[in-house]
Amino acid sequence: MENAVVILAIDQGTTGTTCLAVGEGLEVLGRASVPVPVATPRPGWVEQDAETLWRSVEQAAAAALADAGRTGRDVQAIGVANQRETTVLWERATGRPVAPAIVWQDRRTAARCRELPADEIRARTGLTPDPYFSATKLEWLLRERGGDAAGLAFGTVDSWLLWRLSGGAVHATDVSNASRTMLLDLASLAWSEELLERFSVPRELLPELRRSAEPVADGVLGEIRAPVAGLAGDQQASLYGHGCVAPGETKATYGTGAFVLTACGGDCSPPPHGLVRTAAALPLHAQPRYALEGSIFVAGAALQWLRDGLGLLDDVRDSERIARSVPSSGGVHFVPALAGLGSPHWAPDARGLVSGLTRGTKAGHLVRAALESIAFQTRDVLDALPAPPPALRVDGGAAANGFLTQFLADVCRVPVEVAAEQETTALGAAALAGIATGRWREDELAGMRRSASRVEPGLDAEAAAALLAGWRDAVARALL
Repeated sequence: MENAVVILAIDQGTTGTTCLAVGEGLEVLGRASVPVPVATPRPGWVEQDAETLWRSVEQAAAAALADAGRTGRDVQAIGVANQRETTVLWERATGRPVAPAIVWQDRRTAARCRELPADEIRARTGLTPDPYFSATKLEWLLRERGGDAAGLAFGTVDSWLLWRLSGGAVHATDVSNASRTMLLDLASLAWSEELLERFSVPRELLPELRRSAEPVADGVLGEIRAPVAGLAGDQQASLYGHGCVAPGETKATYGTGAFVLTACGGDCSPPPHGLVRTAAALPLHAQPRYALEGSIFVAGAALQWLRDGLGLLDDVRDSERIARSVPSSGGVHFVPALAGLGSPHWAPDARGLVSGLTRGTKAGHLVRAALESIAFQTRDVLDALPAPPPALRVDGGAAANGFLTQFLADVCRVPVEVAAEQETTALGAAALAGIATGRWREDELAGMRRSASRVEPGLDAEAAAALLAGWRDAVARALL
């Protein structure tokens, strides 16, 4: 069949699951998204139901195939990308989760993270002690059970989905996801016995470590029977989908949060201040690859808060029009520390702040300030890199916002290349699965990468510096 589906790409994210049916040229033949709820039972706590995550995958996969006019029999491989660090604990015998999944945004272990030896952990894992990562979440879950780990399995969302796809036959994760747990030795890409002991995590809880592109399980999903051959954390999958492999190539993905990753080859040394170093997606037979990362906890979520919390937006897609309704933010700055601040500050206790309000402040000023905050936070991350990137490749829902992409180019002082396909994370998962099953060679992927536009900086350096100074003054207040 012409344009037969070859890959089902699953991107299980924080607020929804997207599936793509991907064809021979890495083109999208069909797509579907299913929202998933997030619970906040206490201040700083963020949870999800792992069974709901699985059901969303089932629903989105079926809908994507229907959208493509294909059936499960057309699928030759499955690629999975996932929200990282979110921690699931389940019974091996039944597959039943024993507690709600603790989402990456959760802050309940902030006090514990302050007790940890930051330099030692950064040297071993490339990460900064923060409740964002999985280790203290898992430690907390086990402590709540009185330390009883008998018959249980731990995993990030990729492991949970792989367990379900394989009918409980395979308990595994790839190195890109494992590097986000704060339990992996980054240089050896092996579980660290020292860290397991520090966090009182029994080795038998952990998944087997695998590469990001290799057949890892026989997957069953509805009428689909195909190997699960691509597995990567969402941001590493996006980096791969953008074709960022050579050192210095940089991408930013804008979703609930925003994540800036720069490929850095085989360098696994401790990261520069304000950044973390992580394992990049790793195909079979390739040498280990790493990336520097800046994690921005709140990006699109700031617009969602303006919609749901303040009622200033009916739809986040209206944000570009509303932002353009005013000539500037009118001196208003919005520091969206709604879940603390990530890179380069790593301040889990920081709280959101809006400054510069006057009686003349309108909804447009707040909406514009929210969009500007996404660009300002990106600039803060780029400034922490050893060198500025030649360009910033962007994807995600907010990358379709023309106001934001131009402001990004203006403030960050680099060209912004907007991906033609905003679901670059899912395309990265598909590419990994295709490579693992012999559909493509890695050197062929560059020719499949498509950009929708290239946005050049339109603001002079002096004006950009003045805007940045106002932003950093507001951040300093949020950090008090």
